Amino acid sequence: MFSYTLFKFGPYNVCFWNIFFLSIIFFFAMILRRVIHRSLKIYLKNANIAVEGRRVTWLKLLSQSVYILAFYIAVLSFNINNEKVTFIEFLNYKFIEIGKFSLSFYHILSIIAIFFGARMLLNVVKLYISRKFRKSTNFDPGTEYIYVQIARYIIYVFAIITALKALDIDLTIFLTGSAALLVGIGLGLQDVFKDMISGFVLLVEGNIRVGDIVEISNGGKSEGIVAKILKINVRTTQIETREGNVLIIPNTRLTQDYVENWSHGSELTRFRILLTVDYGADTELVTRLLKQAALGHPIVRKTHPVDVRLAHFGNSGLELELIFWADQKWDINNYKSDIRFEIDRLFREYKIRIPYPHTTVHLTNEPNSAQ
Repeated sequence: MFSYTLFKFGPYNVCFWNIFFLSIIFFFAMILRRVIHRSLKIYLKNANIAVEGRRVTWLKLLSQSVYILAFYIAVLSFNINNEKVTFIEFLNYKFIEIGKFSLSFYHILSIIAIFFGARMLLNVVKLYISRKFRKSTNFDPGTEYIYVQIARYIIYVFAIITALKALDIDLTIFLTGSAALLVGIGLGLQDVFKDMISGFVLLVEGNIRVGDIVEISNGGKSEGIVAKILKINVRTTQIETREGNVLIIPNTRLTQDYVENWSHGSELTRFRILLTVDYGADTELVTRLLKQAALGHPIVRKTHPVDVRLAHFGNSGLELELIFWADQKWDINNYKSDIRFEIDRLFREYKIRIPYPHTTVHLTNEPNSAQ
C-alpha cells in the first residue's frame, strides 16, 4: 500500500515512502545545520576568535552546505522504488520542453547556484568595502552604503544575464523581439523609470546619503518636511520625520524638488524666533531679556552675535525677531521651544506683555447732511 505510486516527480515515481524519507532527511539536515552553526560559534568563542566579517560569511556557508548534501541524499532515496534511474538522468530530465526551449533540473540547480554565488560574492565585496572604509580616518557610512548598493546592482545584473545564458536563451533575439513591448511599457511607466534613474543619480552623486538630515520643500504650499534619510532604494527612498513616522517617497522628490541638506557644508546656521510685545514696552529691556534667554541655552554659539531686530509695527504691537546662530540639529525645534519658555519666564518676571491679537475701531459722530 505504501509503495503505491502517488505521482511522478521528473523521471521518478513517488510513493509514500519517498515522502517519508524526504521529510526525515530534511528534518535531520535542519537539526544538523543548527548543531554545526552553534558548535562552531562556541568553539570560536572559547578560542577568543571574534565571529565577524569574513568568519561570519564562511560560517553561514559551511552550515548551509548541509542542505546541499541533504538534497543529494534525498535524490538518491528515490532509488528505493526507482532502481533504474540515476542521479545524472534526474538532472537531465526535461520537464518543460517548448520548441527549442527546454527546462531541466540541471537548469534549476544552475540558476540556484548562480544566485547563491552572487550572494556570496556580494558578501565578500561588502567585507572588502567595509574594511577599506573603516581604515580611513574620514569614515563615512553614507558613502560606504553607496558603493555597496552599486556593487549589489552590478552583481545581480550579471547574475541575471548568466542565468539566462544557462537557460540557453539568446539575449539578442530576446531584446530584439521585445523592443516594441519595452517601448510600450516604457511609455506607461515613465514615472517609474524617472524614479529609477533618480535613484541611480542619488547613489552616484552622493549629494544625499543615508543618515543625512534634509529639509524637503513642499512647493511653498506649506512648511517643508525635515527628515532623516534611512535607505535609498532603486525607485524609492525611506525617510524618518521628526514625529518618528517612516515615509516612502519617490526618488524624484529628492532630485527635482528643492532640498536643503543640513548634513552637508557648514553645520552652523542662523535661526529666528518671532514674537510681539505691547506698544510702549521698554525696547532696551526687551532686547536685553531676549539676548539673555538665547545666550543661556547651550546650543547657541557664543562666538557669533545674537541680534534683536524690529521687523514690523504690527496691528497688535511691535513685531520682533530674535536671531541667533547654532548647529543644525535634529531636535532644533525642541531647543527653540526651550528658549521660548525662558523668554516667557523673563517677560512675566519683568512685566513685559505679549499682546493678544486685537483691532481698535474709532467711531466718529458726523453731523447729518440732511439737517
